Amino acid sequence: MSGIAITRTDLSAEGLRAAASKAPSIPAARRMLALALVLEGADRTTAARACGMDRQTLRDWVHRYNAEGLAGLRDRQAPGRSAKLTPEQKQQLAALVEAGPDVDKDGVVRWRRVDLQARIKELFGVEMHERTVGKHLAALGFVRLSVRPQHPKATDETQQAFKKNFAARVAEILPEPARDKPLEIWFQDEARVGQQGTLTRVWARKGTRPRAPRDQRYKWTYVFGAACPARGTSAALVLPTVNTTMMSLHLAEISKQVAPGAHAILVLDGAGYHGTAKTRRPRGLVVPDTITLLHLPASSPELNPMELVWQYLRQNKLANRVFRDYRQIVDACCDAWNFFANDPDLVTSMTSRDWAQVNI
Repeated sequence: MSGIAITRTDLSAEGLRAAASKAPSIPAARRMLALALVLEGADRTTAARACGMDRQTLRDWVHRYNAEGLAGLRDRQAPGRSAKLTPEQKQQLAALVEAGPDVDKDGVVRWRRVDLQARIKELFGVEMHERTVGKHLAALGFVRLSVRPQHPKATDETQQAFKKNFAARVAEILPEPARDKPLEIWFQDEARVGQQGTLTRVWARKGTRPRAPRDQRYKWTYVFGAACPARGTSAALVLPTVNTTMMSLHLAEISKQVAPGAHAILVLDGAGYHGTAKTRRPRGLVVPDTITLLHLPASSPELNPMELVWQYLRQNKLANRVFRDYRQIVDACCDAWNFFANDPDLVTSMTSRDWAQVNI
């Protein structure tokens, strides 16, 4: 080879061929075989053509091999373009997405990629395609998710105080005869299910908009549901309406599921037929001796895990359906609840909350 020669002596031609057989890629193996040919006496042109490269490329690989050894012949990732956003700018973008848009300032109620594209240009002077914005969001850990409803009067401070003081509140309201008994924490709520059903997401091909049946009639019923996450058990009734009489029936059903000799703290919202923290027993409500009611703060459905149970049942058993009559609605509700209740692990995983633990 005129003007260039292999100066390393750590590998012979045979050694290079052996390394080529174990090379991590075909291009790397070809480089090793080309240098093996050179060590065996082939001229640069012959060695280069035999391994699918030109003479100058082979010369470059000889330089790399002389400087770095076998590691210099392996593939290297191309450096690519420099990042458009600095790490600090990426964190600012993440904070912007977390905070959400201001309707008055930004003119939108949710961030779209095109909106963020404009804000990135405004804040950082960087222009990028919408798809690139999406890639940045994915790299920062963001995905498109369905939002949960939040009451406009809800406050984080009130909810955090309820969680923090949960055990103290239970100790405060627990009746004296129940203080020496095992304690169970239950959550309770109701859901209306009817012919005006819900639609949910389904798998479909990109670019299409799948259809699902939706009734226009107005018959409905109510599922009264309650769950005890510690025991993975539950209690439910399907009833025609909501009032103190129906609630009394459900309380009686819950009391049958409370473990013998135990006492239940039933966490529920402040609906009129539930009573409130100030009026614990509305007129006509019959609360069994084995149950004590603990009301959630006003406008705080997020604290009740039963809301997730209803969402789960609607998405998996009750959505995208047309009910022929009231009887079919009731049967569907019973089937959906049993689908949930017959899986104790599911009951526990969906309704368990770290803050709802007591040790009295």
